[in-house]
Amino acid sequence: MIKTLASQIKEFKKESILTPCFMVLEVIMEMIIPLMMASIIDDGVETGNIRHIYTVGIFMIFAAGVGLFAGVMGGKYGARASAGFARNLRQAMFDNIQTFSFSNIDKYSTAGLVTRLTTDVTNLQNAYQMILRMCTRAPMSLIIAMFMAFTINARLASIYLIAVCVLAFFLVLIIRSGMKYFKEAFRKYDDLNASVQENVSAIRVVKAYVREDHEKEKFTGASANLYRLFIRAEKIVTLNAPLMQLTVYSCILAISWMGAHMIVAGNLTTGNLMSLLAYCMNILMSLMMLSMIFVMISMSTASAERVSEILNEKSDIVNPKNPDFVVPDGSIEFRHVDFSYKKDSEQPVLKDIQLSIAAGETIGIIGGTGSAKTSLVNLISRLYDVTKGEILVGGKDVRSYDLETLRNDVAVVLQKNVLFSGTILDNLRWGDKEASEEECIRACRLACADEFIQRLPEKYHTYIEQGGTNVSGGQRQRLCIARALLKKPKILILDDSTSAVDTATDSKIRKALREEIPGTTKLIIAQRISSVQDADRILVLNDGRVDGFGTHEELLAENEIYRDVFESQTGGNGDFDENGGEA
Repeated sequence: MIKTLASQIKEFKKESILTPCFMVLEVIMEMIIPLMMASIIDDGVETGNIRHIYTVGIFMIFAAGVGLFAGVMGGKYGARASAGFARNLRQAMFDNIQTFSFSNIDKYSTAGLVTRLTTDVTNLQNAYQMILRMCTRAPMSLIIAMFMAFTINARLASIYLIAVCVLAFFLVLIIRSGMKYFKEAFRKYDDLNASVQENVSAIRVVKAYVREDHEKEKFTGASANLYRLFIRAEKIVTLNAPLMQLTVYSCILAISWMGAHMIVAGNLTTGNLMSLLAYCMNILMSLMMLSMIFVMISMSTASAERVSEILNEKSDIVNPKNPDFVVPDGSIEFRHVDFSYKKDSEQPVLKDIQLSIAAGETIGIIGGTGSAKTSLVNLISRLYDVTKGEILVGGKDVRSYDLETLRNDVAVVLQKNVLFSGTILDNLRWGDKEASEEECIRACRLACADEFIQRLPEKYHTYIEQGGTNVSGGQRQRLCIARALLKKPKILILDDSTSAVDTATDSKIRKALREEIPGTTKLIIAQRISSVQDADRILVLNDGRVDGFGTHEELLAENEIYRDVFESQTGGNGDFDENGGEA
């Protein structure tokens, strides 16, 4: 874990080295000042030597100035190093997430990933800055102050040593008791973020069903859990302050009482007593800083583990050593394919799938809810890998292709249509970033999107809100189809992508696809028989198996499932099954 995180320091190594160096210099200057103060009192004030007072005073001012400069520079470089470290962590996590396959993404919740990129990284940033500054300053200050105290008077310095041991014992107990609550609290951040994300993304549904009170209660519950955990942890950790004050004042009283007796007996000077009191504060404040460091590091340990988990996660799907960079054509072949989302699953989602699809064919795919229609098409572009068997595209196993090459030639319009904040042209150019406005318009005409775009005030320069919330479901679907067409793919997969458009528009889209891109293999998942009956062949899936594969007429004659669906829909039902059917 430490090696993983340390690798993200990168170009901030210089700042990470300079920060503790300046901290050491600051500590040295601070430790010299009490000695100078003792010299002023003993050799200047008590002897009436004004010249000595001025001389040592000037050196004290110089030492204070150097200490101030070192503190400022340490703060500057520490802030730069910790902020840069956090930036690199976020970038490395985000870059690694982009390489994840769907199976990798399925391991983490969206809210969990957001928490790791924000709260957890901020915790590590604060901890790293404290390590660079306080982890250097506090131990150095403690060691040097203790050494100087024993040099002045070992008997009085022993009071510090006893106090340090007692205080360290209680601090360890406090930290160990509080840390279990902090670790649990950071895990609860995921629940809180999930509640906020779900509410904001589905705010229209919340309002439509008047569920604001329910959502408030859910958020309040998540927030209250987090509050209770932090209160428990803070109650324990705040014992640091009174314990520290008790120790500080006890040491001051003990040293003052014993020191006064020693001064009267002539065994200690007034200046040395003042220095010992100054070192007392240095030692005990160093302990306070160390306790804060331990708390911060312990708090950030859970964050470090969560961040490292993302950085060390390796994609299940990677490029082969010598990948193919050319997809010859859009032919598809499934050879005895089994697929499970979890490798240890007893029951596969897809079972012994055997299919052969020629380049340029239009294939309709129907099946009930849970029949694995979406799972089947996700395997073609390697969004998931097969558990058993192989899939060939253009006569080659999909696992032999360069991932980017394969996915550029296989365009997928998913069930959940996603648009991004930006203009309509910005969204369309996800399909081809170099596409001209004319090419975008042509793709939209094929997808029957141009007609509604032309009615918008700014047409193709109209701004789309995040998630496409300012356009209807059918309009989103048509924009996503146009975006896919701009890729000029060899294989086009439409996963129930016209469910929100009327039957007339659906028919126009299918006609345009048939006439304008005849060489592209088209796989159309649909719930309506009318959307697939004109396809070259139709695949009927049932419980992850191929139940039928043929033309509309062949299936009507030979396949009972297809015939029942056709009769129910032409009889007026209109839906594939009573659930409305997502694969």
